[in-house]
Amino acid sequence: MQTKLHRWAGEDSSRRFADLYNLVYDPAFLTCAWARVATNAGARTPGIDKATVAWIETRIGVVVFLEHIRTALKTGEFEPVAVRQVLIPKSSGKLRSLGIPVVADRVVQTALKLVLEPIFEADFLPCSYGFRPNRRAHDAIAEIQYLASRSYEWVLEADIASCFDEIGHTPLLERMRARIKDKRVIALVRAFLKSGVMTTSGDRKETYTGAPQGGALSPLLANIALTALDRHFDCQWRQDMGTRVERSKRRRHGLGTWRLIRFADDFVVMVSGTREHAETLRQEVAEVLRPLGLRLAPEKTRTVHIDEGFDFLSFNVRRQRKRGTSQYYVYTKPSRKAIQAIKDKVKRRTHRSTRPQSMDRMIASLNRLLVGWANYFRYGVSKQIFSQIDQHVWWRLMRWAQNKYAGKNRPGMKTIRARFCDQGWRFAHNGVIFVGASSVVVTRYRYRGNRIPNPWNDKPIAMAETPG
Repeated sequence: MQTKLHRWAGEDSSRRFADLYNLVYDPAFLTCAWARVATNAGARTPGIDKATVAWIETRIGVVVFLEHIRTALKTGEFEPVAVRQVLIPKSSGKLRSLGIPVVADRVVQTALKLVLEPIFEADFLPCSYGFRPNRRAHDAIAEIQYLASRSYEWVLEADIASCFDEIGHTPLLERMRARIKDKRVIALVRAFLKSGVMTTSGDRKETYTGAPQGGALSPLLANIALTALDRHFDCQWRQDMGTRVERSKRRRHGLGTWRLIRFADDFVVMVSGTREHAETLRQEVAEVLRPLGLRLAPEKTRTVHIDEGFDFLSFNVRRQRKRGTSQYYVYTKPSRKAIQAIKDKVKRRTHRSTRPQSMDRMIASLNRLLVGWANYFRYGVSKQIFSQIDQHVWWRLMRWAQNKYAGKNRPGMKTIRARFCDQGWRFAHNGVIFVGASSVVVTRYRYRGNRIPNPWNDKPIAMAETPG
């Protein structure tokens, strides 16, 4: 059914879909939605009703639970409840607000996403990489590297202030109505947007704007709204810069060319031209976002040259001279914030208060943490950084072991080595060996360009000529 919806949407860009509501409460869609909710990492996190996936499975039963949801949707009696607010600390010291829906709302949101995503994927453009099937942050980084290596040297680095909290409901629903004719689906989406938030103090807060992060539907709604930005730049590209002849003509007349790369609410505009060309685009972006109820974050929006470098999606992108040569290349590597973040996590895990944990469990915990972190950054110039991280963790582990096994006298390094190292100074205990980030092989990520198919269409998305 998803394949059909995607094909119909792709064949006719003006088609409006009716009679979709019956798919939302279809048993197959609800069963698939439950499977996704139950296997999600947040399955053990309850909403305001304190119910978790495990509690529902043991106390109610999945079949009975889904049948109750289906009946409520079918009769029109289903009403979303307020999400539970959870405050997550950010690296800047501020707090990020997440909204945790109850399990029933998660299932319905996921079913809605299963119905709506194939339709809107036909309209989404290749410059958008966040929260889309078969696309990842590395694709966005690869395109930035590709463009920066081809004269796109000025970068408008931008961030939308409180995007998920400030998206206007009216413009968002208007964009949805361009594709969705079924009023019941629109009403259900509006009900989720207006469901409210139960704050940490126990007060209910109305949601007049925004789509609280934490729900399955919120990323899709954000992409639907921000497609306005994608289309603005895509239209400019196709009309004025789509061919090499047009780009060459613009450069001869002192005009710039540019491309947008967006990952959710974070995006950059790569500019081939001058700093003034990039600065002009800042106001242009603000004008596009204003009708959506959104604005740029002044402290996170700036214009930089590729030789200065900038951070995007935890990577640092910068053009540098290759050691031993006179050639300059664009390199990507973990940003300083990303390196400090992993060090802070290691520090918390190896704090002296964790001494009751055994050495083998500590080593296994650090291995999982470091390998997971390194797997994200393996597509870059990261080998030396991985080694430095492992050296830092080794010293943290040594001090932790000395504190844990300190009796009357603190054991020396040689004592720890004799007890917990197998080869030289490598930590190992009960068959668990410390491998660290260096165990992850650094490799190159191939730029896929417009060759990224989606799950419902094995053909690449059509786009304009690649910059060159």
